Amino acid sequence: MVVGSMMMPKYADPKTIYTPKDMLSEHGVNLTYMQAWRAKEKALEFLRGHPADSYSHLPIYLYILEKTYPGSIVKFSVAEIEFLFATYVISSILPLAYAVVDSENDASWRWFFEKFKYAYGEKPNICVVSDRNESILKATSTVYTGMPHYTCMWHIWINIRSKIKKAHLKLSELYFAMAQSYTLDEFNERMSTIEEIDTHVKAFLYDIDYHRWSRVYATVNRTWTMASNFSESLNAVRASTNYIHTVIDGVKRFIVCLQNKRCSYGQFQLDELPCPHALAALRHRSESYENYCSPYYTRERLLQTYEIPVDPLPDKSKWNVPQYIAEEVVMPPTGKRQPGRPQK
Repeated sequence: MVVGSMMMPKYADPKTIYTPKDMLSEHGVNLTYMQAWRAKEKALEFLRGHPADSYSHLPIYLYILEKTYPGSIVKFSVAEIEFLFATYVISSILPLAYAVVDSENDASWRWFFEKFKYAYGEKPNICVVSDRNESILKATSTVYTGMPHYTCMWHIWINIRSKIKKAHLKLSELYFAMAQSYTLDEFNERMSTIEEIDTHVKAFLYDIDYHRWSRVYATVNRTWTMASNFSESLNAVRASTNYIHTVIDGVKRFIVCLQNKRCSYGQFQLDELPCPHALAALRHRSESYENYCSPYYTRERLLQTYEIPVDPLPDKSKWNVPQYIAEEVVMPPTGKRQPGRPQK
């Protein structure tokens, strides 16, 4: 403690690097690595306070947070006065959630999604996109039964890059283009090219399951199948409606249904923005594309998303907290000491 108090002024600047050699030259005290490390921890505690003090204030802080932002949902629970779990969701803006947990395990992820479901509920076309964490998959399949679970394209590419040692640039371009393909023809063509470069990549992607990472195989928003026989059916009634158009793109033909905002290419209904084929049909009709865009792309919706002001919490002297909240006991989580000496 004495050595820690001697070192405390040095760590007022967080960028300070203070070594046992510095302690020896300035104070004539010879410290081992572990002694210096413990002294530094004590000096930082003098400056910042003990973690237990901060954790003890969490129930009060979360209570004031909920009162300051009406409509927010704040939940926390303590297990054996050891672990704190907390989530904060602003349900009236964007479904944002944060959690402080002991570790990313099955129990913590299930708890998180249970609270998320309580705050956000179940919505049409809801899905989860994450890395390949098995705990997330288990939790979502339990809490949101039947909800599609997808794997982040970027995380998959990181895995591919670590396994394959050649042609990274070409593979990257092909992989992301394939993952974002709107048609099976595009997908298969790019997959064939990838297979020519390295067959292991195709096998790796197949094992993950195409529907988890590719746009064309995804189940969300794939509610209107455009098969070739369906295109022929649309052609048969083309003369009876002004909303169905045949658009020639090179040697390919696409069917656009403006009334339903769909195209046989798939991009129109997936992005909810007119694709080039829809734009061609709209130009033919001398119509504006704006009426065929999802309202989520409009300036008004963007402003509505962030219209709730984010104000700082009131000064602590003005907090009016019920006694039962102030008496809540929350302790820091029990850390697991890593083998070897502490890192610098």
